[in-house]
Amino acid sequence: MRNLYVVAHPEAAHHVEGVVGGWHDSQLTHDGIRAAVSIAEALRARIPDQAQVEVISSDLQRAERAATEMANPFGVKPILDSRLREKSYGDADGRPQEWLDQRFVPPPAIGDRMGHDEGLSGAETKAVFAQRFYQAMDEILQRPCEHQIIVTHGFALTFVVASWIRMPIGALGYVNFRAPPGSITTLREDDFFRNRQVISLSDSRHLDS
Repeated sequence: MRNLYVVAHPEAAHHVEGVVGGWHDSQLTHDGIRAAVSIAEALRARIPDQAQVEVISSDLQRAERAATEMANPFGVKPILDSRLREKSYGDADGRPQEWLDQRFVPPPAIGDRMGHDEGLSGAETKAVFAQRFYQAMDEILQRPCEHQIIVTHGFALTFVVASWIRMPIGALGYVNFRAPPGSITTLREDDFFRNRQVISLSDSRHLDS
């Protein structure tokens, strides 16, 4: 069976500084690093010894550092993929959250929510964001590895799950799965029926310890 463990990177500087994440290249906080170690321990406990493991990560520093901690117990190095980055908020990246809030244009209740212009210069639409994630996931799933750890970002988790269950991009406009920092979502495909399951969504119990 194929098993995917999708991790939303733990606490980073932009979380505590109140600035927009997106492509802003913030680093993990000390608490975030400790959480990354806890995540690594939880994954090591779940994945059988001698199993083949890959760790594939966003190339932003906060995700790469977390991925390195998760790769260490398995003796591998993270594979970095810029397509696993968070959604770009263009000019808002790295600015105070209030700056974005004052300029953000929310999507319409009915209409084109995927191609909607949020009013932020240089920002990705949801459609563009989804397309790069679907492309990345298609390539990841072509790799013959039974256990894959994907380290990405909170908002991006929705697009990983949607691509996993083969949700058409056009249907994604109303979908959002909450992914707290440091949470693990477990996905599995069985070898016989090739059904794709969502085993657990945004589990953060490993952080309680």
